[in-house]
Amino acid sequence: MRIALLSYRSKPHCGGQGIYVRHLSRELANLGHSVEVFSGQPYPELDPGVTLTKVPSLDLYREPDPFRVPRPREFRDLVDVEEFLTMCTAGFPEPKTFSTRVARLLRARVDEFDIVHDNQVLGYGMLDIEKMGLPLITTVHHPISFDRRIDLEAAPTLRKKLSIRRWYGFLRMQQKVARRARKILTPSESSARDIARDFGVDPARMQVILLGVDDLFQPPTRPRVPGRIIAMASADAPMKGIATLLEAFAKLRTERDLELLLVTKPQPGGRTEQLIDKLSIGDAVRFVNGVSDAELVDLMGSAELACVPSLYEGFSLPTAELMACATPLVVSRAGAIPEVVGPDGECADLVTPGDVEEFKHAIGALLDDPERRARMGEAGRRRVRELFSWRAVAVQVAAAYEDVIADFAGEHTEIEKG
Repeated sequence: MRIALLSYRSKPHCGGQGIYVRHLSRELANLGHSVEVFSGQPYPELDPGVTLTKVPSLDLYREPDPFRVPRPREFRDLVDVEEFLTMCTAGFPEPKTFSTRVARLLRARVDEFDIVHDNQVLGYGMLDIEKMGLPLITTVHHPISFDRRIDLEAAPTLRKKLSIRRWYGFLRMQQKVARRARKILTPSESSARDIARDFGVDPARMQVILLGVDDLFQPPTRPRVPGRIIAMASADAPMKGIATLLEAFAKLRTERDLELLLVTKPQPGGRTEQLIDKLSIGDAVRFVNGVSDAELVDLMGSAELACVPSLYEGFSLPTAELMACATPLVVSRAGAIPEVVGPDGECADLVTPGDVEEFKHAIGALLDDPERRARMGEAGRRRVRELFSWRAVAVQVAAAYEDVIADFAGEHTEIEKG
């Protein structure tokens, strides 16, 4: 099959969507399919055999100058103007403007693809693709309505709440587009339920396909660092539950010699840095970001245990990657995390999201029990090998492509007969 895979931002370390694009595209290519990724900035890292077509935006949120003001010569058309004005009015324009740009590119290349795969763009431009004669399938990792709810609950002022409501204005568009999607792929039963409830999507049009873990994630060959705890967070946002972990860690630090590695990029002067200062644990907390995959694997395998304190996850790839490294876990009983780790206590201890005392107790008990940590790590590694393979994901996704292509062709045959 000739596949166009669309993603409005795809750099792997920006979150799970970038990881999904890289590994799915590689395995589809390994199965003999032709895969072309269309992406806005930040662009993805792709493997040999996969083509990248860049769909440049104004890149308004790039580091180190997010929310930048472009020079006049950077504006190429009215889509760029819309993107800039939406940012200026506190909205997030990328899903809509990317969908417009990529639909325009595909219109000139309709005969070059058998199917188009939307990786949670859900912009209005996606609705034009099937009108061109190209079948479309959509992946929704989780409904962003959860991010919006959690951010609103954490907002300290009315002004901040209004700003958040404006930022998430694109959600109304995503809900409308999702309801019209021919078929939606999602990585967990939890996400499928949430998409049905929050986006109003018919469950019959959804299919759960688990995500995979790259073979690079392996148990460590060196001893783990005593007292080291690691936590993964693709974004420094309230939904990741970092505040809960920091408060639990601060209490444990009064009793033990511990170190916490936070794999995230904090917002300068933001709530995470402020809380670390307030708790007086700056000497024991280290931020890690911008590392290579190999360095990340070393870090995951260096810790005595890992924590995933998220208030919600549509799948949580970092959880599965930590399990592949045989690192024992304390995780939130939130979203799809229980589906990833399996029965409580086997691969991870599950605790109530946001409960500082439960996290403190679970972490302390696991630190005091090296034999249980070893059993938990082995069980996690075994579970990943049995369930989470990117090749298996690609095989199932390719089968879903064939179903969508057949359904699209059948629908158009009926229209022609009518």
